[in-house]
Amino acid sequence: MQRRSLIKNMGGMLLLPTLSLNKIPDLVKRKPVLRVAHLTDVHLKDEWDAPRHYRDCLHHVQQQTPKVDMILNGGDIVFDMNKENIDTINAQWKLMHAVTAAECSLPVHYILGNHDIWWNENNKGQAIYGKQYSLNQLQLPMPYYSLVKNGWKFIFLDSVHLDIDGTWYIGKLGDAQFSWLENELKSTAADMSICVISHIPILTATLMVEDDIVNKWTMLGGDMHTDTAKIIRLFYQHPNVKLCLSGHIHLHDKVIYNNVTYICNGAVSGAWWKGNKRETAPGYGLIDLYADGSFEEWYVNYQA
Repeated sequence: MQRRSLIKNMGGMLLLPTLSLNKIPDLVKRKPVLRVAHLTDVHLKDEWDAPRHYRDCLHHVQQQTPKVDMILNGGDIVFDMNKENIDTINAQWKLMHAVTAAECSLPVHYILGNHDIWWNENNKGQAIYGKQYSLNQLQLPMPYYSLVKNGWKFIFLDSVHLDIDGTWYIGKLGDAQFSWLENELKSTAADMSICVISHIPILTATLMVEDDIVNKWTMLGGDMHTDTAKIIRLFYQHPNVKLCLSGHIHLHDKVIYNNVTYICNGAVSGAWWKGNKRETAPGYGLIDLYADGSFEEWYVNYQA
């Protein structure tokens, strides 16, 4: 079963086309305190020349000037673990580790996507069932966590959970993680800016880009957080939440709501290694973060 809801009264949204940028323009003279690259939906697999393209993307990130300080990986790291056998899963992760170790010298911080979870009803009794296999691969004790770098706090959320019938996923935090997020925001100094990273978008306009609409848009509970309103109300109490990054949809957009900027970046894999997903080319997000809580961001087509 998949949960559906209508998109209503979605004002203040800006849907952006893909940008093909080989060189990022020098728009500001002041120096950022941090430059990060947001890579999401890599879907790495030893087919379609995906390892070479992923290597090219990592090289492109590391050749940026000014230099990138760290990579935020937004999930769907491997091609797909859903209902796969363990040999296929092992091969995908072995490839991911090999390419990253050989081609990337930057620190990488990960969250899990829906394709990084082992959902096979026949394997529920195994200790690594669900998220545990991928958490072990990434040496993460928990699927959500935070870190502070150069005066900014980064909050990494676990947005993928089983639906109420236990057969598929929806986007949400759940009670325990929401309480943790509340405490995390309360314990952060008011003058420390916050960037939130989720796999499934908290808020996005990309779901309105659909063919053959008759009289209304519909949205699956797995395409955007189902607890969006609750999270937005929480962010409203903490004006130092400045930026939320997500992926999952393989399209690029920017939504500004209550002074929080929600950016859904396109996929490194584009349309699962088969070109553009609609108008969004394979790419990654590049973000300059400043001490005053402002930022500049670009979507970079690394194949251009």
